[in-house]
Amino acid sequence: MKLTISLQVTLDGVAQANGGNNEEMDPGFTRGGWALPLNDGEAVQYILDTWRRPDALLLGRKTFALFETYWGARNDDGGFGEAISSKPKYLVSTTVTDPAWEGTTVVSGDVATQVRKLKEQPGGELLVVGSAALARWLLENELVDELNLVQFPVIVGEGERFFPHQGLDFALDLADSRVFGTGIVALTYRVGGRPEYA
Repeated sequence: MKLTISLQVTLDGVAQANGGNNEEMDPGFTRGGWALPLNDGEAVQYILDTWRRPDALLLGRKTFALFETYWGARNDDGGFGEAISSKPKYLVSTTVTDPAWEGTTVVSGDVATQVRKLKEQPGGELLVVGSAALARWLLENELVDELNLVQFPVIVGEGERFFPHQGLDFALDLADSRVFGTGIVALTYRVGGRPEYA
């Protein structure tokens, strides 16, 4: 199974609070909601199609809690709630042991080994949405096959960024790109080995 990370990010790489400020999840962060004024119908449809595509979702604890509260109660909306609720969900958490959201399996302990076992399943796609900290960890542990970055034309200037200041280097192959009318750019990269340097 292919593991894909799909994140909405700003031009300066912020992946935090794209849909709005949430004091419980992002205390003190006041620049949330940067994605909403720029979204257009085409970009929203692209993101929805991405969420509908996988066989299963892999989520971090914070994103899972947010999605469960919001999308878990909207499984008949024909959109995002249905896309998430209708699929198996794997929750990476050391604190949640018995999630109430139907179709959820907790991944804890040796997470890398468990994710590798999921990836060994034939065919399909395991998609990480949101969950920037988990996404960074998966990339650093070389478990990611594809990056799908939906980049918004805004510089937020602060907040949690997807890419760390230090870490492993990766060669990327552009697999797909789309530009939307509002300036949003969707970039899909296959994660290769190490890059070459001059």
